[in-house]
Amino acid sequence: MKETHWLERPETIRRLWGIFILVLALTLVAQIFVSVHGHFGIDGTFGFNAWYGFTTCIGMIAVSKVLAIFLKRKDTYYREDTVDGE
Repeated sequence: MKETHWLERPETIRRLWGIFILVLALTLVAQIFVSVHGHFGIDGTFGFNAWYGFTTCIGMIAVSKVLAIFLKRKDTYYREDTVDGE
């Protein structure tokens, strides 16, 4: 039986998710102890980097979904111009 890559194992994926969430939570907690000097007013709010990054990610996904409507091709796009039998 072939051994799976360590990044494909369910226990590793669960552990990595836990580490990522812990790092994000620690980043938010650290902002309590550090004074933030925003340049535009809103960027000085608590957790700005977290919620701005999250909303930007959601925005990129939404834009990619809209672009996919115009740019997508049929499943057989690359097989259409081949000659039968090749």
